[in-house]
Amino acid sequence: MLSVTPITAFSDNYIWLLRQDTSQAVCVVDPGDATPVIDWLEREGLDLGCILITHHHHDHTGGLRELIKRYAPRVIGPDNPEIEGIDERVGDGDEVRVMGRLFEVFALPGHTLDHIGFFAAGIPPLLFGGDVLFSGGCGRLFEGTPEQMYGSLTRLASLPEETLVFAAHEYTQANLAFARAADPDNADVETAEQECRQARELDRPTLPSTLGRERRINPFLRCDSTGVRQAAAAHGDTHSSQATFTTLRAWKDAF
Repeated sequence: MLSVTPITAFSDNYIWLLRQDTSQAVCVVDPGDATPVIDWLEREGLDLGCILITHHHHDHTGGLRELIKRYAPRVIGPDNPEIEGIDERVGDGDEVRVMGRLFEVFALPGHTLDHIGFFAAGIPPLLFGGDVLFSGGCGRLFEGTPEQMYGSLTRLASLPEETLVFAAHEYTQANLAFARAADPDNADVETAEQECRQARELDRPTLPSTLGRERRINPFLRCDSTGVRQAAAAHGDTHSSQATFTTLRAWKDAF
């Protein structure tokens, strides 16, 4: 059986650790810092067999050099020469088997141009989407266009509603504060805020979320809803779902 554990890094990053019960080797996703990963492995007496990388930002790749030197894991990531240490470069439609699960690679440009995600169908479906889809929000547009990010989110929104969404940051509380402004009549957002507040007061992660939940509470996945369009109309163009997304993203940046 596959388990997924969050390792906290920096102020709000999650390095997700995948482990099969019968394996002494584990896999980590986006290790921006090697130290907490090494500490976890030494405490549990395990080895690092694989690393998945979603994009080139340092808070997702900064631990690569030390982890490679120490454990010599298989490193899978986007075809971007800026990222040193990847030995298996993958792109849209590729498949990789990790910890007994078959993951499909999705190209998810928007946050960065090289951004990819890893999706495993099955029970339950798993999505490691880096900085594209957060609980209650989405990533900033550092390199890509609003059109690219909207396309990436639309693609993810089509996945099964039971898909577990393992985002790379604990941004949920701030995202839901914006969601309340962007979708003011949505009772699901209010409920999610209460659940999020309770979890954070106990220092518990608000992740993973599920795709079904995100469709109910995440304004960036609800650009075709009347309530979101009405709220966004005061901040820009909402003549289409894509235009509404563009307006929402700019509004969130200034929120």
